[in-house]
Order: sequence, then C-alpha cells, then structure tokens
Amino acid sequence: MTPPRPRSAAAPVAPQGPSPGTPVTETGVPFRTRSFTMKIGILGTGNIGKTLTRRLSAAGHEVKAANSRGPETIEADVLASGGRAVTAAEAVADVDAVVLSIPFARISQVAPLIAKVPADTVVIDTSNYFPHRDNGIAAIEAGQAESVWVAKLLGRPIVKAWNSIGAESFAHRNKPVGSADRISLPVAADSPRERDLAMALVEDTGFDAFDAGPLAESWRQQPGTPAYCTDLTRQELPDALATADAARSPKRRDLGLAVIRERFGAGVQPDAEYLVRLNRAISM
Repeated sequence: MTPPRPRSAAAPVAPQGPSPGTPVTETGVPFRTRSFTMKIGILGTGNIGKTLTRRLSAAGHEVKAANSRGPETIEADVLASGGRAVTAAEAVADVDAVVLSIPFARISQVAPLIAKVPADTVVIDTSNYFPHRDNGIAAIEAGQAESVWVAKLLGRPIVKAWNSIGAESFAHRNKPVGSADRISLPVAADSPRERDLAMALVEDTGFDAFDAGPLAESWRQQPGTPAYCTDLTRQELPDALATADAARSPKRRDLGLAVIRERFGAGVQPDAEYLVRLNRAISM
C-alpha cells in the first residue's frame, strides 16, 4: 500500500493520543494522530455504503463507489461530497482500502474481485450474518466469528468495522470529535496497523473508534451482543464488549428479529430510536 497522502487543512483528523504500541504510518506517525488522505473503494451503495461514500469523501478521501447494478444507478446525492460512481472492478483497482458494504450472503460473489487486490490493500467488512437470510453457515452456527469466516472465504486478512450500528443511526447520529454523547464503534483486526487505519476512517465518519482487538474477538460486536446497535459511547462500549455472551447472542439476535417482524412486518426496518431501545432491552 502506498503511504497515505497528506490531507488539506480543510478536513483534519483530530488528534486522539496514541496508546502504547499504536501502529504507525510509513512516516512514523500513528494514523489517528495525523491528517491523511486515502484512495478508498466501496462495494455496495445500500444504506451503509451510501453514507460511507458521503462521509469519507467529505473528509477528503478519494472515494470510488460501486454496486451490482452499474455506476449509472448510483444516485447523485450519494456522490455529492466528491465520490465517483464506477464499476466494481474499477472500485477495487489502485486503492489503499476496500470496504465491503454488501449483504453477508453476497460476499462470495465478490471473492474473485478481492482475489486480485494487492496483499497490502486493507479490506474492511461491514456485514452481519443472519441465518434466515444467509442460508445458515455451519461454521458460524458452531461458533466461528462471522468475519473470521469471511477472511477464510476471501483468503486474506480483513478488518471488521461499521457493522455494529444501524443504518439510520449511522446516517444521522454522527457527532463532532469531543462530543460527550458521541457514539463509539468497535474495530477488530489481526493486524494492528490495519486496525489503526480503519479506526482513523471510523473517526472520519463521525464516531469514536474503539480498538476491539483481534478478529477472533469480533463476535463481541455481532448481532445479539450488547455492543450491537445500542449506540453506546466510548465510556460505555468497553463493558458492553466484555460482557458479551457467545452462547446467548444468537438467541438474542433471533428474538430481536422476531419482535421487529411481529410489530412491523417482514422487510421493514424500525427507526433508530426503536431499534436502539429494543436491542438494549434484549441484549444488555
């Protein structure tokens, strides 16, 4: 991966203060403590993908966005901050990071594209597994972390980020750095450097990034856990991750879905306030 380029003063990254062992860029400075610009490809322009495209391009990054229907189908408002609509093949070419913002069941369809991406390109997974939609995967049902399964499918390391927040909260509940009620999002990866880079991008989308450790621990931010779609602050998130229960979280995930279906019907997503209250009641 080429060194991230200095960003203009118009879109700074506020200093966070590195913790001991924080990985650094080629310049010797942690990503989270310097301004930088990256080339980013986003696969998927659904509710999460379109917000990612808007926020990351507004933050000064060079963003290419693609979906399965072709660049001409990407709405102009998604590109209003400077993102470009391209084909999927173009989105993953000559970029520093690729973000997978597609349904879990479709990741296998983009595996051939990802196989062509250089090894030093950071691949970030935002997806979540739901057995009723994703046809049930034996390894995940047996307890394997969702993104560990994705990493094995793709045959490369990945980062897990932006999966633990609802689409409406992601679109409307971003806050400036230093806000007391700023939502914090966990980021998990085996590579400290890749984790740190993804955390810097999470900060750029308007949320406090939290180091959630290696990918094997990413089950703590999956559906049904206290950290999933509960809109917690940096002070609240560590305890939520620590108290996650691997045996109970799938049952809580399914219970939440059943409640939503019973109240709103299949295929309908409740508003952010209801979703957060429901997940807090069931999972915390």
